[in-house]
Amino acid sequence: MVSLRPRCEHVITKTHSAIHRSHLHAAGHICVLKDAFLYESPAEIADLTSTDKFDAALAIHLYKGGRLLQGSRIPFGIIFGGTDVNEDVKSEEKHRVMGAVLEEARFAVAFTVEMKELAAAEWPEARKKIYVQTQGIKTTPSETFDWYRFLERADIPTDTDRLYLFLLICGLRRVKDPLYLVEVFSDWHRKDPSVHLGIIGPAVDPLFTREVKEKVKRAPGVHLLQELPQDDLHAAVKRCFALVNSSTSEGMSAAILEAMDLDVPVLARNIPGNAAIIKHKETGLLFSNPQLFLRFSPKSWMSVCLSEALLPLLHLQFSELGLGVSLAEGLCCSDLPATCCTGA
Repeated sequence: MVSLRPRCEHVITKTHSAIHRSHLHAAGHICVLKDAFLYESPAEIADLTSTDKFDAALAIHLYKGGRLLQGSRIPFGIIFGGTDVNEDVKSEEKHRVMGAVLEEARFAVAFTVEMKELAAAEWPEARKKIYVQTQGIKTTPSETFDWYRFLERADIPTDTDRLYLFLLICGLRRVKDPLYLVEVFSDWHRKDPSVHLGIIGPAVDPLFTREVKEKVKRAPGVHLLQELPQDDLHAAVKRCFALVNSSTSEGMSAAILEAMDLDVPVLARNIPGNAAIIKHKETGLLFSNPQLFLRFSPKSWMSVCLSEALLPLLHLQFSELGLGVSLAEGLCCSDLPATCCTGA
């Protein structure tokens, strides 16, 4: 099986395709991961699948990965990304391509009912082949991660008894809106120097990344952090005060799910994708504007965020959901050979 996945936006999700692969391996299939950004046309994937003995394919993202499987000689399935149903549908050409891919796909997977309904509204004829399967999450925080060295490299004071570090993990592009809370966080930091916001993620959009860097330079208490290996990032999330998500559009945020798995409080912008996995004041806090985010003082954050009510209730549901096995069953009928290829 070949798995096509788009280039990962942040380290916290880089192993999701590998997790899918391990589940497929456990089900008796050989899985090869390929980066969709290394290919430009379906013909290149056709060459790949014809020269190697692949029997099925799985694309992560209907447009980014699925477009490369049009006309595929082997059966394939796709996994929707939030970008597919929230952003790419706005483009007439991408909408057309995604519809054509869905028509050919053996099955499609949406992480939430809401995501399925959005897709079904755009392509009603595909409704019966769209299945809802919650995203599987596994966290592996490093036991040797040097928290204080991490803070020092970010110019965050370590010689203090009070430190409230909020982490925002995202690829630096406009839809993730990492600048949404910068001004209010900076104002908050001026009043209470123990409050800091750390933004961590790769430069997905180089032009926007420059804008982020310039803005952060002028914002005391806000830091643009270096990317970390996955295990170290999990360890940093585990040590931070809370995880923040300020995206304007999400499918199912892996960073939020992993923070929940690590028992870290989550504060997220109130958008459909986030509201689908966060129950306000039970499994996290949802805010609809920066002012609402700042309704609490640091002391209030401590009492609210660390209360029993906000400890993630879904912890066990995110650890081993068996997503890969379900995908294997959907792709591979009883008579389908046990070699497949995935990419996005």
